[in-house]
Amino acid sequence: MGRSIAIVEDEPAIRANYVEALTRFGYQVAGYGSRPEASRAFALRLPELVIIDVGLGDEPEGGFELCRELRARSATLPILFLTARDSDLDIISGLRLGADDYLTKDVSLHHLAARISALFRRLDALARPTAKETVVEHGPLKLEAERMRVTWNGIEVPLTVTEFWMVHTLVRFPGQVKNRDQLMREAQVVVDDATITSHIKRIRKKFLAIDPAFDAIETVHGVGYRWRP
Repeated sequence: MGRSIAIVEDEPAIRANYVEALTRFGYQVAGYGSRPEASRAFALRLPELVIIDVGLGDEPEGGFELCRELRARSATLPILFLTARDSDLDIISGLRLGADDYLTKDVSLHHLAARISALFRRLDALARPTAKETVVEHGPLKLEAERMRVTWNGIEVPLTVTEFWMVHTLVRFPGQVKNRDQLMREAQVVVDDATITSHIKRIRKKFLAIDPAFDAIETVHGVGYRWRP
């Protein structure tokens, strides 16, 4: 049986179109028309990936609220926004709330399927790391790949799948500068520069919440980022 995907979209015709298309790609797909309806279903059982529109019925920011709810329940559930709203502010808001990806509705179905597949590949790769990479330690940082768990000074850092991969990429090569293309390739995500920057800012914020002196991720201006050795 295919992996389970939920799509939360208030327009019935659009919702039915995506449900049908993703079912053809081999997924088990459930569609929901509102935030309350989706919340009730997710309280019983979380799907393996959630696709959310930003505006839901009479809630212009209902998708953001749902993303916040889901992130409170699971740091690693892949969440993808699929919406007509394409302003930088909306994209950054969605990523700051912990979404793994943000696409606009003019995206082709094959491109959408590729992004979904990349999110699942990341989950699978994290579940099957090579033996020598199972645990990576650098000073106060401990990264356990199989459990998809990062701790700093013994306190767990609640990272999303995308954020985990970015930290994983940086800490495997401490001192090496990773440019945005390398971060995208190694985290198996196709995003623009602003999106990478948003993810890095959010990662830093999560470490800073645990340790106000955190400065292990260094920005190398005009090039990329590195984990201080």
